[in-house]
Amino acid sequence: MGNLPPKEFMPKHIGIIMDGNGRWAKERGLERTKGHIEGAKVFRTISDYCHEIGIEVVTFYAFSTENWKRPASEITALMKLFKEYLLEADEIKFDRQNRGYVLRFLGDTKAIPKELSKLCDSTQLDIKDPDTTIVNIALNYGGRQEIVHSVKEIAEKVKNGELKPSDITEDTISNGLYTAGMPDPDLIIRPSGELRLSNFLTWQSAYSELWFSDVLWPDFTTEDLDKAIMDYAKRNRRFGAV
Repeated sequence: MGNLPPKEFMPKHIGIIMDGNGRWAKERGLERTKGHIEGAKVFRTISDYCHEIGIEVVTFYAFSTENWKRPASEITALMKLFKEYLLEADEIKFDRQNRGYVLRFLGDTKAIPKELSKLCDSTQLDIKDPDTTIVNIALNYGGRQEIVHSVKEIAEKVKNGELKPSDITEDTISNGLYTAGMPDPDLIIRPSGELRLSNFLTWQSAYSELWFSDVLWPDFTTEDLDKAIMDYAKRNRRFGAV
């Protein structure tokens, strides 16, 4: 933590694609679900650490709309793991708030098992402290689907006469996204050696800095996060300017 840059060079919003759980388990001769269990532990550690170092928003890619194509047994195990985590979070929600962060869920949570969807709703807390870190969990999430969701809302407003097509701006679309009111991600991290965003924060990542690592997510540490932040701080973000 002592090697981090000054606050003005720190990212406000970090996106993390939690990748490599299955490969981590396979390398050890374990079931893929064991990798997800270990990955969930890392999620907790990194969430706490992001608040500790003053990150305003951190978004974790937990389950994509494409992940439904995985084996049924793995999906069932993942939903059970999400449920266990949310039950724990619901029981200690006030303690979690004191720890400095609150949970938010991005994605179509109505399409996941009903009990899990209700837990998502009950676990989310109001943000009362400006120093609170927002921890987003992208669950049944797809970046393109999120844009479609926003466009449909805009189309309804145009249809009802609430909005003129000529008044539609980038902000109009941004305000209909799951991340409305949050800063766009400054830094997106993907461990596991893959070099793509995989439909993660498609609209919001237009000017994000990307950082890739060969470390599998269950082995990802706070030191790895420090490396990503230090690399980010060295980059010259011009946003199209000279």
